[in-house]
Amino acid sequence: MSSTDILDPMTKKSVKPLTAYRKYWAHRFGVAPFLPMSRAEMDKLGWDSCDIIIVTGDAYVDHPSFGMAVIGRLLEAQGFRVGIIAQPDWTSAEPFKALGKPNLFWGVTAGNMDSMINRYTADRKIRSDDAYTPGDVGGKRPDRAAIVYSQRCREAYKDVPIILGGIEGSLRRIAHYDYWSEKVRRSVVVDSKCDLLLYGNAERALVEVAHRLAAKEPIDNITDVRGTAFVRRDDSAGLDEWFVLDSTEVDRPGAVDAIPNPYLMEQEQAAAQGQVCDPQGAANTAVATEKVVSIHGLQRAKGGRLMTPRERTVIRLPSYEQVKSDQVLYAHANRVLHLETNPGNARALVQAHGEGATKREVWINPPPIPLTTAEMDYVFDLTYARSPHPLYADKNGRHDGETKIPAWEMIRFSVNIMRGCFGGCTFCSITEHEGRIIQSRSEDSIIREIEDIRDKVQGFTGTISDLGGPTANMYRLRCKSPEIEAACRKPSCVFPDICSNLGTDHSHLIQLYRRARALKGIKKILIGSGLRYDLAVRSPEYVRELVTHHVGGYLKIAPEHTEQGPLSKMMKPGIGTYDRFKQMFEKFSAEAGKQQFLIPYFIAAHPGTSDEDMMNLALWLKRNGFRADQVQTFYPSPMATATAMYHSGLNPLKGISRDSSRAEKVDIVRGEKRRRLHKAFLRYHDSNNWPMLREALKAMGRADLIGNGKHHLIPTYQPMTDGSYQSARRKNSTPVGVKPGRLLTQHTGLPPRKKR
Repeated sequence: MSSTDILDPMTKKSVKPLTAYRKYWAHRFGVAPFLPMSRAEMDKLGWDSCDIIIVTGDAYVDHPSFGMAVIGRLLEAQGFRVGIIAQPDWTSAEPFKALGKPNLFWGVTAGNMDSMINRYTADRKIRSDDAYTPGDVGGKRPDRAAIVYSQRCREAYKDVPIILGGIEGSLRRIAHYDYWSEKVRRSVVVDSKCDLLLYGNAERALVEVAHRLAAKEPIDNITDVRGTAFVRRDDSAGLDEWFVLDSTEVDRPGAVDAIPNPYLMEQEQAAAQGQVCDPQGAANTAVATEKVVSIHGLQRAKGGRLMTPRERTVIRLPSYEQVKSDQVLYAHANRVLHLETNPGNARALVQAHGEGATKREVWINPPPIPLTTAEMDYVFDLTYARSPHPLYADKNGRHDGETKIPAWEMIRFSVNIMRGCFGGCTFCSITEHEGRIIQSRSEDSIIREIEDIRDKVQGFTGTISDLGGPTANMYRLRCKSPEIEAACRKPSCVFPDICSNLGTDHSHLIQLYRRARALKGIKKILIGSGLRYDLAVRSPEYVRELVTHHVGGYLKIAPEHTEQGPLSKMMKPGIGTYDRFKQMFEKFSAEAGKQQFLIPYFIAAHPGTSDEDMMNLALWLKRNGFRADQVQTFYPSPMATATAMYHSGLNPLKGISRDSSRAEKVDIVRGEKRRRLHKAFLRYHDSNNWPMLREALKAMGRADLIGNGKHHLIPTYQPMTDGSYQSARRKNSTPVGVKPGRLLTQHTGLPPRKKR
């Protein structure tokens, strides 16, 4: 791979591949069986110190599905000595000194999950479990772990740079609404006092930063790496030769959040807007309204407006103080952030925190250039032990009982084939963290990993539990035109309908499935990742392949809702698409001679959902014979578009305005009582929910749905603890035709449970 293989789509300059760096001198120590977690392990490896120490909120599992393993092994392959401090006691700095002082930097991550979502339910109740901890024990990491770990690292060795990464940092890179405290919090860059935040999948940025630090470059000088955020202490520092666009208010002429037509070529797009391109052909689509300094080649468009090249433009977001006190500006800042997420056209962002002597500027560079297939293979082909560190094993070397790590058990025999998601679901953090451009591994690399599992992983019985990723069927799907892809600013490639420029050919995935299941020793390959069924229906051959060979009786999919109101706020397809997929699923299952079932997932209390919407969803569930055992209530995660709706009551997808006639307001489900009601509609069959539902249906004028017939949603009677029934109308009476001790049952779409 040469340095000319990868181009920055905005600047057209070459990007250095991961494999093009000269290895650091410590590569002579070779590959460690496991990255060391103790001084004794370092001694066995012949190390006197670590170049980099990764602090993580997860137990250390040396597997490519665990972030600390991917980052650690990648840095090791670059020649660095990497140690791991996993789930340390955060009450003092002493555990952070266990491996000594890192020569280059601390790498800090809260883990594979956001620490707050990991610890609290959607109802803000503390969880007792943690799938990333031995024994599934909760409470082994602090709340807001990224901040706490960074503070302890600074206390341990104050002069060592701290580089923060992981999903918790990604989702908090600007001022964000915090569901748990119900207030807007500062950027995690400010609160953690890290030297650099790496957001998204950070391999490219991390390798560059590590080599620059190894070359003795001061951390404060590293301000030009894509996918990074940092603090500037002077609002004028670093702005030389940058064009600053003021986006600190809404309803201004020349707003930066206008979406250009992504299907015009750059020159055509500029001409359509009365603008001109710079000599390199880059469309100058932004209007400088705050500060302009002289740069050679600057041009003026029609009307005398000064046009700025995107790669030298920074957008000033409303400050932390502004978005904290003004929900309209919060929604506006969220919209601008999401519009600046395409690596092909995203501009840098800056947001002020504080005033006067305490003022800090959080600077966010454009997103990283996605990895090529060759680079993805390089990352996933590294030497992983594919098991938890021996520290977690019992005396017989087994990871069972109190040492068992549920998250590892779940992915033990699975293979990640791609990254990214172009669905853009507003409640989901995958797109915000991994980006919309799909990064796929080669077929050969995937096959090698399956063979490694077959030959090396203890306990393998011949079944691969998943070939997938964020989405099961986006492997090697992307825009048909690189030019369109680089110019596009749409939040989703599949909403409100599948874009005509999106390639939906599933033939590569079909070929992969066939080749994988033909391997010697492979008995079954299941697909456990979420399926994007609106894409799948475009490829009946894929659905046939999936249903015939890769469904283990049940297939989980996520329509999320049936009603257009909430679906439009989620950016999800209508329920009609689910119906078409269901027809294909049942047809191909019958042809294969198999009895298989779809398990649909739904969300309660999502922004834009009315009580009537939930009632209609409950009626749909009953008509279709579904009884949901586990239901999901909307969880406002930091930075998500749906969270901006929840906090502001406005729809950022439609644009933000203080003019009520132009802004779209969103029905927000707040308060425990209403959230419990929406959840109860999903579990209409649970008798514990019937009193609440009766009261709600009467208030909604839908008492006609209360009765003992098949067309009713809930019955008039209530089961008692002794097995008898109490009428909702008259106490101590049993409905006609219903025997005491018998519950009404209905086909659930699943085979009957066997008696034990």
